[in-house]
Amino acid sequence: MRKVLVITYYWPPAGGPGVQRWLKFVKYLRDFGIEPVLYIPENPHYPLLDESFSHDIPDDLKIYKHSIKEPYRIASIFSSKKTKRISSGIIQTKNQSFVEEALLWVRGNLFIPDARKFWVKPSVSFLKDVLEKEGINTIITTGPPHSVHLIGYYLKQAQPLNWIADFRDPWTTIGYHKKLKLTSSAEKKHKQLESDVLNSADKIIVTSNTTKQEFQLITKKPIQVITNGFDGDIALESILDSKFTIAHIGSLLSGRNPVNFWRVLSNLVEENEDFKNALQLRFIGVVSDEILSAIAEQGLQDYIKIVGYVSHKEALAYQRASQVLLLVEIDSQDTIGIIPGKLFEYMAAKRPILGVGPKNWEVASIVSKTETGQVFEYSDDIELKNVLLSWFQQFQKGELQITPSNIEQYSRRELTRKLVEYI
Repeated sequence: MRKVLVITYYWPPAGGPGVQRWLKFVKYLRDFGIEPVLYIPENPHYPLLDESFSHDIPDDLKIYKHSIKEPYRIASIFSSKKTKRISSGIIQTKNQSFVEEALLWVRGNLFIPDARKFWVKPSVSFLKDVLEKEGINTIITTGPPHSVHLIGYYLKQAQPLNWIADFRDPWTTIGYHKKLKLTSSAEKKHKQLESDVLNSADKIIVTSNTTKQEFQLITKKPIQVITNGFDGDIALESILDSKFTIAHIGSLLSGRNPVNFWRVLSNLVEENEDFKNALQLRFIGVVSDEILSAIAEQGLQDYIKIVGYVSHKEALAYQRASQVLLLVEIDSQDTIGIIPGKLFEYMAAKRPILGVGPKNWEVASIVSKTETGQVFEYSDDIELKNVLLSWFQQFQKGELQITPSNIEQYSRRELTRKLVEYI
């Protein structure tokens, strides 16, 4: 089999969405004639842990590790809670403390492109020997953290390699980038590094057409869209909730605050006694204080059930048990190309998806084509209310269900096939 070195920061026991993409690719690569070799940090600072992901690691997978120095460990001395929140990507937009503002400034201006930058140089030195030992001439880097791409950049400069850079998220256009309190020189440095990577890699992979279009303005290198997906070999039996449960899986950050949705729910509670008695809002994962305050302002605090972070397998079970699955994105032109990984698992759960996001959000097209739910803008109240009421009436009759169309193209195995064809 042909060997390929995959360089990633996130790997089991890391939890959250960042680990799943390449864990699943690696799981199926051997089916298509590729032998993956992994390079990961030896002592990473993972804000979330999920031991259940370890079961997907292929037998006898060769994994190389090298230690990493992470400033989050030092910063946590001053405020462990705020440090963990920032390292998880959760940035409060209101009532920031002096410590939080200082941490954000340091994160954005001193650690460019990110706080894992100190892993780059030792990794380059270490991997030169690994590549020679294993006889590997194809490497794949995946970010964020985008400092991982700099490992590929410097290895490519040092020796002839086929380098593929995989962007799970954009770089300088991602939502939180503007919140990092960047100086003009720091912003310029981020953009220069982004350009260096995009113009040095042999091939680029992105997860949305929007990101592809953005990158095509920076580079002429080939760019392939390979979305995230769902793992079709996971079979879970779940009993549907007796309540009209609307569930959100994953972190619900401050910027993702669909005020119109909370307002519509409040109106339905006031107008419909049956709806009032049946409604339940279930959150699986971290929910920001701003989101909880916005819900409370609509008088919905008694309907909230916060489960917190659970294993991936448990999250899948909650998805299948819920009546409606909520998907939310920040209302910004910068986020129209963000396609959350949970979307595809929502599809596989075969429960109606209710999305709220920006105008021209790519998710809306995918949901429409697969017939897996409805997506609304932040300004849309009337149609959102009509759809919710229609779904609730179907729920009352025991008939709330969907029949997805052509979702197998998003299975992890089929996406791996697409990846190998591109490699």
